Amino acid sequence: MVVEVADIKRIPTRPDDDRLPARAAAAVREQEASSEILIGWVQLAIVLIFATLYTLAPTAEGSLSGAVRPVPIALAAYFTFTVVRLGLAYQRFTPDWFLVLSVVVDVGLLMGLIWTFHIQYDQDAPFYLKAPTLLYVFIFIAVRALRFDPRFVLIAGIVAALGWLALVGYAVAVDFDMNVITRDYVEYLTGNKILLGAEFDKVISILLVTAILTVALTRGRRLLVTAVREGVAAEDLKRFFAPEIARAITNADRAIAAGQGEARDAAVLMVDIRSFTRFAASIPSHDVIRLLAKYQAFMVPVIRRHGGTVDKFLGDGVMATFGAAAPSETYAADALRALDDLMIAADAWNDSRAEEGYTTRLAVHAAAVTGRIVFGAVGDEARLEYTVIGDPVNKVHKLEKHNKVESVRALTTEASYRLAVAQGYMPSDEKQHRPQRFIHDVQEPLDLVVMAR
Repeated sequence: MVVEVADIKRIPTRPDDDRLPARAAAAVREQEASSEILIGWVQLAIVLIFATLYTLAPTAEGSLSGAVRPVPIALAAYFTFTVVRLGLAYQRFTPDWFLVLSVVVDVGLLMGLIWTFHIQYDQDAPFYLKAPTLLYVFIFIAVRALRFDPRFVLIAGIVAALGWLALVGYAVAVDFDMNVITRDYVEYLTGNKILLGAEFDKVISILLVTAILTVALTRGRRLLVTAVREGVAAEDLKRFFAPEIARAITNADRAIAAGQGEARDAAVLMVDIRSFTRFAASIPSHDVIRLLAKYQAFMVPVIRRHGGTVDKFLGDGVMATFGAAAPSETYAADALRALDDLMIAADAWNDSRAEEGYTTRLAVHAAAVTGRIVFGAVGDEARLEYTVIGDPVNKVHKLEKHNKVESVRALTTEASYRLAVAQGYMPSDEKQHRPQRFIHDVQEPLDLVVMAR
């Protein structure tokens, strides 16, 4: 999710945002701002429903015949306020004071609309207390839950309860001399009488629904904050780990512990800049980091494009695996395809350096070996690392260094090459085979295939 800095400054903060990293807090606030837009559209739909029902419902002529009717005026005022509010939501202008004002205006206009019913239909004031329009109060309260902020649900419920009590009080006061209060339920239902118990039941229902939603949202808010924090952490993991490893960590059913691993057949690839240590000592340190960053920007996409997983960066070296983090039926073929393209990418990197004025071309060597590996977590309780262990890992490091002995750029073993061909690898040129080569620290000689000279 991309959140503009200018927009973030307009979005109100919450006390619990302080427990979040700045990026996570910004993500929460952006979600809340999007929710305000949704709330605005819901409210616009409500006012249109009001208008439609009013248009279809029969109206009393009575004393208002030919006069200005209050209901259309109230609906027009509410429509205007809703459109303005929706526009401000799109502009991300939703500070807390404005949201509180919006709640008060929403409920106030609804109560005002209900109040006008006795004038509109030329009835005594208690008439409006039986209007089913009161049920829209619960919609106004519930729609505030879309923001996942219990404060505004609580405010909406309290304002609605106070508003209804004000309507009841007005109905009692304006017609008090007419003895409008009754204890007879039938009389209450069939006439313009007020049954206080029934009105208090409505207020209690409003407050109970408000309380339940507030408690639910308070708990939900905690879960939202936790989920956003973990989501941001998961996104960061993808930057520090290969996507496959990040998914393994975040989707693990149980806590990952050292010693957990799986044995499988895979390919291990190593790419390295020859004599880089000596070269790095001759240039400024900040140039070293910049050079490595650009070098890796050429190498890493090639590895990933062929389904490889970067296991670790070893200074100027990159170790990658194919079929280790995620099982593959073509791991050997993928590794050698990547090896071919890495040599092309290395030439492109050196060409880009030449265009920038650097005269020294740096030799990039690589090797790939297949075999049985163990992929899993190593370390202790304080720090874990996913990696691969096995004979191919040891051999690929030695084979990469052996490029210098053979005066070539990239090597693989004969066994790995044949397996890759069986898995669909098709070399672009004829490869040179070098049998029975002795490699430092490898007990038995290996049959090698030159992948690049």
